[in-house]
Amino acid sequence: MSPPEEQLSPDDVRRLAEETMAAAKFPQLATADGDQARVRPVSPVRTDGFTVHVANLRSYQKTQQIARNPKVELCYLAPNHDQVRITGRAEVEGDAAVLHEIWESNPLLRKYLGAADNPELIVYRVVPEEVRYMREWALRYHDVPLD
Repeated sequence: MSPPEEQLSPDDVRRLAEETMAAAKFPQLATADGDQARVRPVSPVRTDGFTVHVANLRSYQKTQQIARNPKVELCYLAPNHDQVRITGRAEVEGDAAVLHEIWESNPLLRKYLGAADNPELIVYRVVPEEVRYMREWALRYHDVPLD
């Protein structure tokens, strides 16, 4: 007998998804390398709801992968095994005010890159097209409202 299906309101799903992202901290980023999937942990430098900014170096392989195919997915897995999957497009962040705020709020960026105008630095904004939440091994995703 399977467990009863959990009924969650859209507000509950959104809240639980945000809590899961906060608990997980470091999502996995999936990109496409031709016909091969590539996944690696990333450290978001800014999160606005389900829009996630990720810093990167231009010399990294994911830079070329995203340039060829900007469709990406982030997967957050919290210690309690709840998960959030954000499917979207990675876009280069070009807003100077946003980039300045990211730079000022991230001491590790400053330590390792030295200056905000370091030509190696590139910041991606993952714009969500679909967000799904699943409670620990519930075997069913809940769509998270994006509005």
